[in-house]
Amino acid sequence: MFFISEVEDYVRVDPRDLKEKTIEEAIKNALLKQYEGKINKQLGWVLSILDILDKSEGYLGYNDGGIYYKVRFKVLTWKPILKEVTLGIISNIVDFGAYVNIGPTDGLIHISQIMDDIVDYSKDKVLAGRKTKKILKIEDIVKAKIVGISIKPIGTKINLTMRQAGLGKLQWLYEEKAQSE
Repeated sequence: MFFISEVEDYVRVDPRDLKEKTIEEAIKNALLKQYEGKINKQLGWVLSILDILDKSEGYLGYNDGGIYYKVRFKVLTWKPILKEVTLGIISNIVDFGAYVNIGPTDGLIHISQIMDDIVDYSKDKVLAGRKTKKILKIEDIVKAKIVGISIKPIGTKINLTMRQAGLGKLQWLYEEKAQSE
């Protein structure tokens, strides 16, 4: 889920940045380096610094030429929520499941969580149900539910399922709806 949050933190501005930029531009540049594209356990994925709301007077650090500012700013973040239903695009298929791009990262649907059928993997990166003959391939759009989240510095894991009513490849869902009408 996407969020706009207010954050307060100290940021170090390199004095060389102040030669070509205003203080606000230099602070925003320093915040971009410190936050953007990084994963924060509380915030999730920091996608963008939106606005600087307030800043303190700068002070020099001891044995450091940098200028430090206490800054309050707005960020756009994305954080997965347990039991959240999300749309995604299959980005890779492996013998144990499918990776789904769900925004700034990929989640994994284990082969046992793709459908209520035995699923076989083929070398041409396709997963197919034995009885249903349903096929899942790269670039398919799916609707999945987040069932597990692990955000750690060494790696983030998001586990997904499509084995519940209303979940699955969008084409399957459209076909089911058309059959029921």
